[in-house]
Amino acid sequence: MSNVKLTINGTQVEVPAGSTILQAAEKAGVRIPTLCHHPDQDIKGVCRVCVVEVEKSRTLQAACAFPVAEGMVVRTNTPAVREARKVIVELMLSRHPQDCLGCARNMKCELQALAQELGIRDVRFSRREKDLPRDTSTPSLVRDPSKCIVCRRCVYTCSEVQGVGALFPAYRGHEAVVVPAYDNPMIDVVCSLCGQCVHACPVGAITEHDDTEEVWEALADPEKHVVVQTAPAIRATLGEEAGLPAGTLVTGKMVAALRRLGFDRVFDTDFTADLTIMEEGSELIHRLTTGGTLPLLTSCSPGWIKFIEHFFPELLPNVSTCKSPQQMFGALAKTYYAEKFGIDPAKVFVVSIMPCTAKKFEAARPEMNSSGYRDVDVVLTSRELGRMFRQAGIDFDRLEEEEFDKPLGLSTGAAAIFGATGGVMEAALRTAYELVTKKELENLDFVEVRGMKAIKEATIDLDGTKLNVAVAHGLANAKELMERISRGEGDYHFVEIMACPGGCIGGGGQPIRTTNAVREQRIDAIYREDRRMPIRKSHENPAIKQIYEDFLGEPLGEKSHHLLHTHYTPRKRV
Repeated sequence: MSNVKLTINGTQVEVPAGSTILQAAEKAGVRIPTLCHHPDQDIKGVCRVCVVEVEKSRTLQAACAFPVAEGMVVRTNTPAVREARKVIVELMLSRHPQDCLGCARNMKCELQALAQELGIRDVRFSRREKDLPRDTSTPSLVRDPSKCIVCRRCVYTCSEVQGVGALFPAYRGHEAVVVPAYDNPMIDVVCSLCGQCVHACPVGAITEHDDTEEVWEALADPEKHVVVQTAPAIRATLGEEAGLPAGTLVTGKMVAALRRLGFDRVFDTDFTADLTIMEEGSELIHRLTTGGTLPLLTSCSPGWIKFIEHFFPELLPNVSTCKSPQQMFGALAKTYYAEKFGIDPAKVFVVSIMPCTAKKFEAARPEMNSSGYRDVDVVLTSRELGRMFRQAGIDFDRLEEEEFDKPLGLSTGAAAIFGATGGVMEAALRTAYELVTKKELENLDFVEVRGMKAIKEATIDLDGTKLNVAVAHGLANAKELMERISRGEGDYHFVEIMACPGGCIGGGGQPIRTTNAVREQRIDAIYREDRRMPIRKSHENPAIKQIYEDFLGEPLGEKSHHLLHTHYTPRKRV
């Protein structure tokens, strides 16, 4: 492809033909403000915040959509450009609620930041707020259409990245807004509650359901024994809430900070990730040897589970009956842990720190009470936990590292990689190989299932037994893979699906802003965590061996089946 030379603010720059003015400006070191533009999405060009002057053009042009041409002369900072941008943003603000202090996106709002950048101190237009009702129908997400600026970033994410199509632009002119299908509450449509729309939204029109106050109340209640579990991905992302660079591992500091919040025990969901490998790996071997339903589909991603319940209910028999590690932990905290330490299970209050908004929905499922109580009481996203740390005045980065409490805090590198796409598959293969072959695995790194490729396939040789596996992340990729399976293609034995792009490191509850570049940095951190762990195979975790010996009996046994396994429900497709 040939290159094109153009001039931006007096500086000549050379870029590939077909580039936009915005891309050329980035190469020239010139920042052009944007709002509807997103680095991981197609061009929309609807907000016009990025307008620039192009010599010989009669009108201002949107830099995100306008292609470069040989000899083009562009000016990005003229009085006309600055005034146009201010007018555009002021018009948005005239329709936008002025409740920044009460908004979850305060100080992380792109519209707020843009107004600050453009020097807007007053809005010259009469106020005409939308004043639309908030949708609080789900335990995961809250939709506030009054704050919607109709940038359509959430629409693109829901339709193109996730393949769900639960959100659509509706109405026209001043009444334009993004709504679920038929303007229904979100709980009544096909929404998987993955929360990727939260990452796409530049403002506070879609946020997680905030459950921090319930946790504060539990921590202040002397009658409650409050324990916390932290998902594998959190250790690679939580530092961003404290201003640390993406990909910073904060495992020990996170443990210390949680103790300072007042939790009675700080445990690790990685423990039950190892347990999941034992149960799910045994389930795979059982299906392979008894002619069971194949391929076995993983079940630890609740957004994926809700998706398959809506879109592919005929494939539910393929889904592993294992609960997610979060739910396994809750069941064991209120049975095994309570019994081992002589605590009344009715007083055990389980808090999960998760990368995922769909985990809130999962914890509220009526079947998740095999302990005799609700297995997990409250789920917080990493963003919610970050807010709690700031409210408590915890200087996260200055804390000395501490270790998880035992026994539900002992885990392996195999559990840590659950946080990245392909991690569950790789962890399972490490254990399945040794259980099937009775030989020690020389190379623990199954690089074939790693990385951000949409769908990854591999054939693993288990000492003569060929195991065909596939991995997909992002629900649009999952849909493509499920359609292959429905057509009888692929001949897979084992399939891992993660609802969110990149896996849990890119979950809907992770720090803002989550882009593909940030996902790559977080994935690198997850594999660094794996490499530094003294034990890297789930079946070698001594605490896992102990819990089977003392309490569960054996994988897929009667007690394991009761506490650690579940069922799923076909749902209507609206």
